Amino acid sequence: MTNLWSSNQPSNFWLCEPSPPDEVWQTAIDKALPILDLPDRPADADALLEAVLGEGQFGPDRYRMSLAKRLYYEVKPLLPRSLTRVMRQKYSTPTQETFRLGWPVEDRYVRYLLEVLRQVMLEMGVTSLEYTHFWPEGRPYAFVLTHDIEWAKGQAYVRPVADLVERHGFRSCFNFVPERYELDYDLMAELNERGFEVGVHGLKHDGKLFTSRATFDRRVGQINAYVKKFGAKGFAAPLTHRNPDWMQAFDVEWDRSFFDTDPYEPMVGGVMTIWPFFMGKFVELPYTMVQDYTLTAVVQADSTELWSEKLAFVEQSGGMALLNTHPDYLLDEKVWALFEQFLGTMQARDGYWHALPRDVAQWWRDRAAGTDPRIVKCTAQLEDGKIALV
Repeated sequence: MTNLWSSNQPSNFWLCEPSPPDEVWQTAIDKALPILDLPDRPADADALLEAVLGEGQFGPDRYRMSLAKRLYYEVKPLLPRSLTRVMRQKYSTPTQETFRLGWPVEDRYVRYLLEVLRQVMLEMGVTSLEYTHFWPEGRPYAFVLTHDIEWAKGQAYVRPVADLVERHGFRSCFNFVPERYELDYDLMAELNERGFEVGVHGLKHDGKLFTSRATFDRRVGQINAYVKKFGAKGFAAPLTHRNPDWMQAFDVEWDRSFFDTDPYEPMVGGVMTIWPFFMGKFVELPYTMVQDYTLTAVVQADSTELWSEKLAFVEQSGGMALLNTHPDYLLDEKVWALFEQFLGTMQARDGYWHALPRDVAQWWRDRAAGTDPRIVKCTAQLEDGKIALV
């Protein structure tokens, strides 16, 4: 099986000039490996990436739902929404003993990449090394907004959400479910004209897309047809059900079906990174901020504290703050108020790069190729054995 994550080696992440020899990178990776605290020692660099970005540390059945969950999605259409919400809260209750990652902040992959670079410098006997900054023009971090539209009532509420986002100076991507409600193509056209983005959110949002390869293969052609019809560049899987090998059949440039850490999703896991990364043919944009439903309905927070905590970590690390919300849930006054408050917080900040998912994916490709004029070269420095990015 082809390793979908091979392009994300630390040497390709840092893009140093001049690039250290491969053997130096490998030695540095070996020395930094303990930081990740993986359950098994990877056989090589590709296996390490598969364990982290491919979620291999969660076992060979990480992308296969349990029988109980498969049965749940079979009967879900027959159940009242009030009951399905209670059931989701029940199966979304993790414990420290069963979830391997930190939440809402998981910092090991950030520390690992920094340690790899530090070890490279120690191996080479240098105190400074040039690397490629993560974001255009050296912006300190990225901020991305997406919305998944689950029901017809959510689609009917898209304009107020877009107005709110636009009023705060931002643009976002709205992901539509092709075969769950009657699609408003005039709305999609309006969003595009206003500078927003339109994406595809599964096919039916019934929890069955990844239940078997046969089901997936029957649906993927339909999904790709809607990708073309929408003029979409990206895909977001409902319920973050996912299988990266199967998903290579999607005709998209970016995907947002994974997350850095989230113990509350039906398929528990996390890719540990707060940056975009290459997943085979497309760029993966993991959401890194707590989703609105999780914030308000699952952990029942009444403030934006969890968002602010994660944002501080992303900013400090130079990562990507990607927040996914739902027009369906923003109908609730509490959810709306928290989202509006957070947008106000972001509007008051400056310096970061705000962009649509399609632009982030294109930037990540251009950064790797060295072809974007906004690329900035920066310096990593060692002082008393400690590394600093300047």
